[in-house]
Amino acid sequence: MARALPQDTPRAEPRTKPQPPVPDREKTAARLLASSAKKFYDPEVDIDWAAPLAEGKGFMLPHRVSLYGTPMWDRMSEEQRLELGRHEAATIASVGLWFEILLMQMLLKAAYNGDPTKRHTQYALTEIAEECRHVTMFARFVERIGCPAYGPQPYVHKLAKLLPTLAYGPAMYGSILVAEEVLDRLQREMAAADSVQPLMRMVNRIHIMEEARHVTYAREEVLRGVGHLGRAERRYQQFTIALVSYFISRSLIHPDAYAAVGLDPKEAWRTAHANPHYRATLLFGGERIMPFLDDAGLVGPPGKPLWRKAYLLP
Repeated sequence: MARALPQDTPRAEPRTKPQPPVPDREKTAARLLASSAKKFYDPEVDIDWAAPLAEGKGFMLPHRVSLYGTPMWDRMSEEQRLELGRHEAATIASVGLWFEILLMQMLLKAAYNGDPTKRHTQYALTEIAEECRHVTMFARFVERIGCPAYGPQPYVHKLAKLLPTLAYGPAMYGSILVAEEVLDRLQREMAAADSVQPLMRMVNRIHIMEEARHVTYAREEVLRGVGHLGRAERRYQQFTIALVSYFISRSLIHPDAYAAVGLDPKEAWRTAHANPHYRATLLFGGERIMPFLDDAGLVGPPGKPLWRKAYLLP
């Protein structure tokens, strides 16, 4: 279980704890560029999209499905449970591709303002190319399993258009980390489980391998940025990352996915958000990234209520 973070108490600014020296930006980027050139997948050719799905295997581990452990889950048939897992997998994939499109916009803005001769900017462009393949892969996955691309709620989709303008610096890279690392923990668990559909496991493996480079890049950018924040700017960054993370977390399940398997969408939505098992799943997803963000000084009073409503803090 994630370690508990301190309750809101007044404290001096700046909040950041002493950090080890951050590696040289150009050296890190050169290493990541070399890794991207040697180890990459093209989902169009490396995934057999025409292969039949395995009978009796799910797209989610049962204990990670949002209604697991509730009376509503107990009343569902095994077929209905597998179907709900399929639709929740489609929701997560479509939310993932939505956020990665936003991520690419933010990285393009950074590259636009950067020096194109620097390895750091060149790696940002390389990451954008990899994210383009991931978006296509997630879209093909949703199509292949026969589900709608649920994505976030319409109002979140509209609000998110402001993100590339409002998010910058540590909050920008930190938000990217929340989206990537929460899903990465769940994907690693599924990739190792033989009970999960082979197609799902392959999609997860590709994403895990390439996102490891993106996480390294973003973590270092967070650490470089937080050391230069004044009190007011730090609070803006703390609130921005918490707000973005709240919307990401709350978008991972969709009422229409419940309706698709014959459940009352409003009742199922309320049940899922009250479900301690589902909250524990998101807490599990945040176990690696939340202590990092706290140590960097990005988990502060302005955003604490939102972090808790996102189920990323106890």
